Amino acid sequence: MIFYYVRHGDPIYNPDSLTPLGHRQAEAVGRRLSQHGLDKIFASTSNRAILTATPTAEMLKKEITTLEFANENLAWAELTVERNGKKTWIFGDDQIRKLFSDPSVLSLGFDWFTHPELAPYEKGIKRVQNEVNGFFKALGYEHIQNTGTYKVLASNNERVAMFAHQGFGIAFLSAVLDIPYPLVAMHMDMSHSDVTVIEFAEKDGIAVPKMLMLSNDSHLYKEGLPTKYNNSMYL
Repeated sequence: MIFYYVRHGDPIYNPDSLTPLGHRQAEAVGRRLSQHGLDKIFASTSNRAILTATPTAEMLKKEITTLEFANENLAWAELTVERNGKKTWIFGDDQIRKLFSDPSVLSLGFDWFTHPELAPYEKGIKRVQNEVNGFFKALGYEHIQNTGTYKVLASNNERVAMFAHQGFGIAFLSAVLDIPYPLVAMHMDMSHSDVTVIEFAEKDGIAVPKMLMLSNDSHLYKEGLPTKYNNSMYL
């Protein structure tokens, strides 16, 4: 199976939508994905994710299956911290980032949330892990937890895409690849409409997910669209 994780296009967060640039990004990623085709298209129940998935679905004449567990509002309630009256993702908070790179936390590996200052995030990260495991089990892969491998329940040669978010996406990659969340949060990211590609290579009844691309924006280059990272800098 080839799995595509696509972050939504340039957003309007309130009300939940896309900017004109976001719509153009969605069309660009649709043209990219339609070149190879998709068998299944999933999207978060967030409007900005659905709007990003819509051009792809229209080009390929496929239905969009929505996933409530991927909605970023859930992750925002679970994986954020408040400082001085302002909430931010824990991976964007200076104090928690220092903890994420501290040897005392890194040595805990998959149990990083047993650190007293990180304990509030155990429930959220486990929810994402459980939901992601169930999602891939429905696609034919049963997660062998903390091994980076999956038991093949039913061989899958499909191309599958999920349109979702950054904050949820960091937890999603941690769950899929079996990499402790602090490491993913410190070293991986994704920008608007960018595509992350994961191949589930099957051998002897076991599938090993391998990330072939992270936050790839070649569709933006092809369409002559700006390649800003989260509207802050040019790469």
